[in-house]
Amino acid sequence: MIVRIDTHLAEPRGFGYTVSVWGEELYSDSGLSSLLSCIAAAVEGFDDEVTAAEFAFRGIVSGTYPLHTLATRPAAVAQHAIDTTTAVYEAEQGAAPREADEG
Repeated sequence: MIVRIDTHLAEPRGFGYTVSVWGEELYSDSGLSSLLSCIAAAVEGFDDEVTAAEFAFRGIVSGTYPLHTLATRPAAVAQHAIDTTTAVYEAEQGAAPREADEG
């Protein structure tokens, strides 16, 4: 089974995550110190059926990772999520306005 880990900035400081499958929340937590903490906590809660997870930070999906990658390379997964989210936000800010009627 492939689950989704949605991570986000939590107020006032810290991070949070939600693990879901097919849009149904399985569990969540917030107030964690880092994305690495979110990954560790999320993976800890996986049952035996989970083989991979789609990973998202602040609503931007950075990839789908096999369970062994999440467990052995969480720093790389977290950094890729940060880089991907930053690039998408920068592209959105730099995009030219779309004309409503180009005709």
